[in-house]
Amino acid sequence: MQFNQALHDELVGMLKRDQAERTGGPQGEGDEARTARLKEIIDGHGWPTVDLVGKDGGDAAWTIAQHSDFDPAFQQKALEMLRDAVADGQASPGNLAYLEDRVAVAHGQPQVYGTQIQCGPKGPAFATPIKDEAGVEHRRAAAGLDPLADYMAEMTAICAQDAG
Repeated sequence: MQFNQALHDELVGMLKRDQAERTGGPQGEGDEARTARLKEIIDGHGWPTVDLVGKDGGDAAWTIAQHSDFDPAFQQKALEMLRDAVADGQASPGNLAYLEDRVAVAHGQPQVYGTQIQCGPKGPAFATPIKDEAGVEHRRAAAGLDPLADYMAEMTAICAQDAG
């Protein structure tokens, strides 16, 4: 598969607008429009792999899928495609871990990697319990994620900043 610079640039631009909207910047096209465009991209090219759009383009596609909570059927499809891309060495295992947990939480199921955190009055809390908590550090390491204690410390700082 040949690298597609235009598709890469489009995805990275979509990510920049996504992040700007979430941090108080100008409103872009919104999650629904970005999801609709990602669906078109997937229909035409399959999951945006490293070979097709580079690591940052793949990260952008994942972020858009991660923020598609309003469309659980699409998130499930993206999850399945991302699993295949990771198995082929064409996407980030860490991104897959986050999307696995995001979809599980949306269905009220336990998360596998402990990535889905909510800020509450007492600081960060898991959105749903962690399945097989004894094995979570091994799974996080295998996905290239930081240890859970480090992630919780980061989330504690974010929650404190959001509350202040």
